[in-house]
Amino acid sequence: MLQMPSTFVPLITAQSHSDPLTFVFHGSRLLLREADLGLPSVDELAGLDIAGTPHAVGILGGRYCQTAWHGSEELALPGYTWRSVRSLFGGFDEDLLSVAGRASQIAEWARTHRYCGACAQPMQLKAGERCYVCSACGMMAYPRISPAMMVLIRKGDHVLLALHAASPSKRFTPLAGFLEAGESVEEAVHREVFEEVGLRVHNLEYFSSQSWPFPHSLMLAFTADYLDGEIRVDPSEIVEARWFGPNDEWPERVPHFSISTILVDAHRPDRAA
Repeated sequence: MLQMPSTFVPLITAQSHSDPLTFVFHGSRLLLREADLGLPSVDELAGLDIAGTPHAVGILGGRYCQTAWHGSEELALPGYTWRSVRSLFGGFDEDLLSVAGRASQIAEWARTHRYCGACAQPMQLKAGERCYVCSACGMMAYPRISPAMMVLIRKGDHVLLALHAASPSKRFTPLAGFLEAGESVEEAVHREVFEEVGLRVHNLEYFSSQSWPFPHSLMLAFTADYLDGEIRVDPSEIVEARWFGPNDEWPERVPHFSISTILVDAHRPDRAA
């Protein structure tokens, strides 16, 4: 599962290092060497027009990590390409991938907060904090984090999984949705379940959480027990939803990069296999 490795130490203040790991993004895509998916060296980056000063990310296994963004898809670095972080699942070092997820959120925050959203004046970094401040009106902007809930509904020895309309994988997964303003996570679970499949649940239990940098989500996973109702899907959100039990063919197992797969696998009838 994407999570910060134990050897990682977060940093806010930029440092000077002779051999940093530099994550350069164009939108949601990371700059990597085509031959071996390596990050660009300091010498190679010298000829690249990086926007602004790189931001500190942290220390990974003794290596200083920094991030920056590039304004153009066109590259002047032969042998390099842009790759989405999601496309690297299964083919990239997991520790480095987790730090890349963190770096992508910092780079996107830097790119989208060059100017004040209230008065349009240039923003300045606040010393000692991951924060931009407007010198004209004082508005502060921290990296955006969008909380979302996920819930696996249990009904006896069955669980509810759904095929979401916007799912890129087209795989049955637990229900999920973003929190609305003024709403608790628990309230969001009840609302999303009723809106998406027309059911009511109770006995909510926290399962786990995960940063999901696509582009800046925090996923909070729960289990809940079925209370009442019949499945009635919202077609704009859900293509199909159904109960999976011991005698059903469950969705194919996939690597544990997301909390969704861990939540589902924890409830598979054959989980001990």
